[in-house]
Amino acid sequence: MYQVIEMYGDNEPWWFFEGWKDDIIDSHQFNNLADALLFYNRKLLELKSTHEIHKEHVGYLNAFWDHDDDRWCEECEDFLQQYFGLLLLKDGQVINLISNDNAPGLIANSKKYRCCKINYENNAQ
Repeated sequence: MYQVIEMYGDNEPWWFFEGWKDDIIDSHQFNNLADALLFYNRKLLELKSTHEIHKEHVGYLNAFWDHDDDRWCEECEDFLQQYFGLLLLKDGQVINLISNDNAPGLIANSKKYRCCKINYENNAQ
């Protein structure tokens, strides 16, 4: 099963920090890759046309943002950039385009990045 997921939140969608699913604003299920790609590409063009900046990672992971779309975080005492995310997943996993069998793979991330202190403290528990 393939999923096209739209997200909105403080982090670019490829980080998959704990609680990343809380940022999902819409999700669509497809039985085959062709239908999923058709929908994904349509959403990709739509988001590219409505946002200033677009960054894409391998595996159908996209972030879109505008410089003036941020929110104030009391705990961080800073403005946090807000991102729209568009992901194409297979069975809830990142599609690994590098492997020969095109099997899904997870992106593992052990580095610590600057993020909202509330989210970081909640995730550390």
